Amino acid sequence: MYKILVSDKLSEKGLNILKENKEFKVDVKTGLKPEELKSIIAGYDALLVRSSTKVTKEIIDASSLKVIGRAGVGLDNVDLEAATNKGIIVMNSPSGNTISTAEHTMSLMLSMSRNIAVADKSMKSGEWNRSKFTGVELYNKTLGIVGLGRIGQAVAKRAMSFGMKVIAYDPFISKEAAEKLGIELVELNKLFSDSDYITFHIPLTEETKDLISAKQIPLLKKGVRIINCARGGIVNEEDLAKAVEEGKISGVALDVYVKEPPKDLALAKFDNVVLTPHLGASTEEAQVNVAVEIVEQVRDALLGLEIRNAANFPSVDTQTYKTLQPMFNLAEKMGQLMGQLAEGRINGVDVIYSGEISKFDTTALTMSVMKGLLTPVLKDTVNFINAISLAKERSIKVREEKSSESEDFTSLIILKVKTEKDKYLVAGTLLTKKDPRIVKINGFYVEAIPQGNMLIIYNLDKAGIIGNLGTLLGKYNINIAGMTFGRLNKGGEAITVLNIDSAPSKELLDKIKKLKYIEEVRAIKL
Repeated sequence: MYKILVSDKLSEKGLNILKENKEFKVDVKTGLKPEELKSIIAGYDALLVRSSTKVTKEIIDASSLKVIGRAGVGLDNVDLEAATNKGIIVMNSPSGNTISTAEHTMSLMLSMSRNIAVADKSMKSGEWNRSKFTGVELYNKTLGIVGLGRIGQAVAKRAMSFGMKVIAYDPFISKEAAEKLGIELVELNKLFSDSDYITFHIPLTEETKDLISAKQIPLLKKGVRIINCARGGIVNEEDLAKAVEEGKISGVALDVYVKEPPKDLALAKFDNVVLTPHLGASTEEAQVNVAVEIVEQVRDALLGLEIRNAANFPSVDTQTYKTLQPMFNLAEKMGQLMGQLAEGRINGVDVIYSGEISKFDTTALTMSVMKGLLTPVLKDTVNFINAISLAKERSIKVREEKSSESEDFTSLIILKVKTEKDKYLVAGTLLTKKDPRIVKINGFYVEAIPQGNMLIIYNLDKAGIIGNLGTLLGKYNINIAGMTFGRLNKGGEAITVLNIDSAPSKELLDKIKKLKYIEEVRAIKL
């Protein structure tokens, strides 16, 4: 049974999905102080939060979590690096509040353009001053969208219905994809100079912090209006206030802030500024949608069904997961084998996928390979989530390659490793779609089961070797469970791979090395 802690308020419709499943025990404990959360977190497999709970490194280090789920888009309240290092999958729910955030963006644009908030305030104070609140139309204006993901595209669609021209900046979307949406992709500076309205729909990172500040304001079109419903800090609040005061910017509408709730906000004194208290996802529908979305994702991840919307692990749908699951085991075993075969510091790793397997997203398989490869050295500190980042920290270059053709196998994984001493190769495939086999070690073709204790022996292809090995192993009461052989030429260099029932002692390995025609022996534990 999996234990799940819910530390922020979530829709009951979402929680009931977990509560009705006998595989889960759900505890709802909201309003916990950091020390309180830290003291109880060790007993849980999953943590579900919104934005109130701060999942710090200290809390993560004290946990035994498998999954952290954030009901919403932003993950700045979760220490992603700490979670990755500990092998915890971190998920968000990016589509649950798409419509509500897009609609709120349009609401702010319209309110700012037609002076809705200040006109309402004036009316409620008994005034009737129509000329004071003359606004501008959205029609024929240019909207610049920074970030063309789900929300950015939803905003674009709605803006076009108002007759706006939409341009966008997003380095991760192709020009062709944008054109299909009726959007022109431009560089960021051109978007700043050409836009009558600018709206942001991107995460907050070191690169996106203060994307509009005093440095960029001279690039903006005079009279531009700025909207931010994404994350606080993407625009510099103090610099925007100064530009509004100087008349460079005609309006600002914010739903998110550097500090929430904000204190002494300079923008608050202007009538042409509209401020809302982080309401982008605050609709009845969005509250249900994000809760249901994240709950279903966490459920499926814990049950081993599929992984979706993980910030530190590739998304794998149900069908792909089922198809690739036996390959994950093979990939990890190949990495473990290579980690014990290769000598010297690893400089580069090539993982080559050929045949049917090349049609899939193989990112998770490469993570499995690297987890296996680094485990012999890093032990429990390496996991599927942090394997690639640990390799990068050690300046190990990891490269993927795909080929639709595979000579003798339906699917084949080839792992090549270059160390400071030599180059090594291990190839593996599946028999009967589920049984892993090592089919090549360096230049030798074999058919070895990557399992348990193994001996890999380089020898000359001479009669009597197997008999001598069997006799020696028998003296140490070690049974041979399986064997396979490979050779380059008759009577020349050869390889013998043995599956044995127990680990060999150093004394036994030394005696094997002394047998006639034996050149090298390596004990492997998988």
